Amino acid sequence: MQFENNLSFAQQCDSKDSLRKYRDQFFIPEVNGKPSIYFTGNSLGLQPKSVPQAITQELEDWKNLGVEGHFHGKNPWFSYHHFLTKNSALIVGAKEHEVVVMNQLTTNLHLLFISFYRPTPKRHKIIMEVAAFPSDMYMVESQVKLHGFNPDESIIEIKPRENESNLRQNDIEAMIEMHKDELALVFFSGVQYYTGQVFNIKAITEKAHQCGAIAGFDLAHAAGNIELKLNEWSVDFAAWCSYKYLNSGPGSVGGVYINEKYANDSTLPRLAGWWGHNEKDRFKMLKGFEPEYGAAGWQLSNAPVFSMAVHKASLEIFADAGIDNLVKKGKELNAYLEFVILEAMKINSELVLQIITPAAPERGCQLSLLTNENGKGLFDHLTKNGVIADWRNPNVIRMATVPLYNSFEDIYQFGSILQSFKN
Repeated sequence: MQFENNLSFAQQCDSKDSLRKYRDQFFIPEVNGKPSIYFTGNSLGLQPKSVPQAITQELEDWKNLGVEGHFHGKNPWFSYHHFLTKNSALIVGAKEHEVVVMNQLTTNLHLLFISFYRPTPKRHKIIMEVAAFPSDMYMVESQVKLHGFNPDESIIEIKPRENESNLRQNDIEAMIEMHKDELALVFFSGVQYYTGQVFNIKAITEKAHQCGAIAGFDLAHAAGNIELKLNEWSVDFAAWCSYKYLNSGPGSVGGVYINEKYANDSTLPRLAGWWGHNEKDRFKMLKGFEPEYGAAGWQLSNAPVFSMAVHKASLEIFADAGIDNLVKKGKELNAYLEFVILEAMKINSELVLQIITPAAPERGCQLSLLTNENGKGLFDHLTKNGVIADWRNPNVIRMATVPLYNSFEDIYQFGSILQSFKN
């Protein structure tokens, strides 16, 4: 597509967009009495307009049925996680029995590490990206200590080369090869939260397996953003949250993927709970844990119905729009965002910016801008003029053009605001 930096071009793109109707299915926050340019779906997605009714339905069943809502509600609570499985599997490229919605992200990662990080004196090392999201760093550190190892010796963090912002795939693979005899686990983000770099999940998984290691991923910034084919790529495990691109509310329920080769593997240790027990015998209250087949066997507690109701409403929008269509539009919006930023820099010499997100295909919806000493002033200028973006210390502005509710006109208007910046 040949981009143009003018309003008529942006509006023409929006008029041809087959997904444009979905914008009206979300509440857009207002700034100064006008709809904001909301570019923080990578941090907290917007609320679908179907959410109030979805929660009201469960409140009504609780009010009218009490405990009987578990089996006789419109969406019986006993089976609630099943209502989310099919659409979750479509988003991450999995088979339905490989996916379950439960808990929150870091809780799920801890549960998965209990099963898949099985260090020995010879194989105890974990390779991960440097400066991963802090929760991942803390989780990995504590898991290493739990098993009696020293994090300084067991955790290998790969850094970008000098004067570079992103990791090179060949450097990742070389590091895996270097430590192959000591390596237990390779654990990466699907999308790096700070830079927006999309990691090659397929290639990392293949290399990990060649070296006898397990491959796991945190897909917090990937699920609902980029193409995922977890089953086809033979990823061992993954987890994600639902409040970013999946638009399911702050702190909402998380999701888990466990490859089907482990679906009935009784040799894997796990932390067990009632809801992971064989569903047919769950209410017999028997002693002795018998896990449900597949990822559902990692559940602990019964469904948090209200947050799942929100998630269900959002997943229904994804199913209707189609994840492939959304990924395609997300790339187009992101490319246009890069274009208008570069155009603004040509027009306004006071804009000193560097895009640190790598070029396609190593990016999804997110674009991260490295700023100079005037970066906070620029961010405040954007905020004052109705742009809701994300400031990350020391000097990065993160933005995400979400295909469900962002438009080409949003991006053009953002470019105009960028051009108007004065120190």
